[in-house]
Amino acid sequence: MSSSRISLPGLAIVGGGPAGLMAAEVARAAGVEVDLYEGKGSVGRKFLIAGKGGLNLTHGEPRPGFDARYGARAGEVAAWLDDFDADALREWARGFGIDTYVGTSGRVFPMDRKAAPLLRGWVRRLRDQGVRFHVQHRWIGWNDDGSLRFATPDGELVVDAPATVLALGGGSWPELGSDGAWVPALRQRGIDVVDLQPSNCGFDIGWSEPMQRHAGAPLKPVIAHWRDLSGLEHTLQGECVVTAGGIEGSLIYALSATLRDTIARDGSATLHLDLAPGRDLERLRNDLAKPRSGRSFSEHLRRQTGLTGAKAALLREVLTKAQLDDATAVAGAIKRLPLTLRAPRPIAEAISSAGGVRLEALDATLMARAFPGVFCAGEMLDWEAPTGGYLLTACFASGVRAGRGAVAWLAARR
Repeated sequence: MSSSRISLPGLAIVGGGPAGLMAAEVARAAGVEVDLYEGKGSVGRKFLIAGKGGLNLTHGEPRPGFDARYGARAGEVAAWLDDFDADALREWARGFGIDTYVGTSGRVFPMDRKAAPLLRGWVRRLRDQGVRFHVQHRWIGWNDDGSLRFATPDGELVVDAPATVLALGGGSWPELGSDGAWVPALRQRGIDVVDLQPSNCGFDIGWSEPMQRHAGAPLKPVIAHWRDLSGLEHTLQGECVVTAGGIEGSLIYALSATLRDTIARDGSATLHLDLAPGRDLERLRNDLAKPRSGRSFSEHLRRQTGLTGAKAALLREVLTKAQLDDATAVAGAIKRLPLTLRAPRPIAEAISSAGGVRLEALDATLMARAFPGVFCAGEMLDWEAPTGGYLLTACFASGVRAGRGAVAWLAARR
């Protein structure tokens, strides 16, 4: 394979997700020449997948509650949101003729719930503005002189750029390009990177064979009870799904950071589920204590509590045969079913990832302290958030911050 080298007049952006595209838009609006490199055959692939079931663009929760969703990184992400928050994102989408609405859960969607029209309009506008797109250009690191290296269908391409924005994604969805392969290259350059971990993920429990038959069954509604790393108890109502090996779903994703970190510290995490939020313990105990009159446990449970299917199977999973005949034990398990979570699912299966470039390794403009002129944005940074539009919003906002930082860096060197 041949090798070639070029020099760019302006900014190189590596990664064609929302953060990279937003950095390109900001830089081009400031008059900076922009070349955007994407390893796959088209940009925005993960964005399109995120919109497959209805593009959850952002969330209607007002600040500062919105900011708090970013946990330990709330302060840093709040600064990005000062540049470009949920309202700004909705207004930006309106610029493409795409109105949005707030759903019953507070999540914000385009009226047609689709990602493709927004992405097409965005890429078309960026091209019209002069952004040059280079697909099937997979970044493979830097040369010793700081030039960018790309593997392309025509061989290796070496690119000299006055400034670079890296928006390479995290470690989830590797088939769409977010594979974390960039970690060693940044570490070799002295940029501090926290190991990537799954976020917004399911967990392994290790079901018995009978319980495995309920894989795919929803559990709704349920209330989760769990303790955070400091021992404080929390509760949250929602829905989840039984998997072949454990549990996943929106309720579990919302707790995943704490559960993952508890497992890392203690070897496992205990999650309690209330399978019957509408009934109190005393009523359940009294109803279950009624004579069975020859009925099976399953039929008695159905008649007295309405629990069937996967919820009934969960009781069999955690209770002994003797306990299943004890109304008090069964009622207690219905209200606080103990589940021992043994491990998070692999990062390749997660919706998003935690870890990445430590924010302390970057200045306020998201430029690497160890590598001036290189900026980082998006999910490759060390922050995480629950689903619900918070992930996408921070990716957009960090792209704005990095793009503006690159513009200022280049302007100072003219």
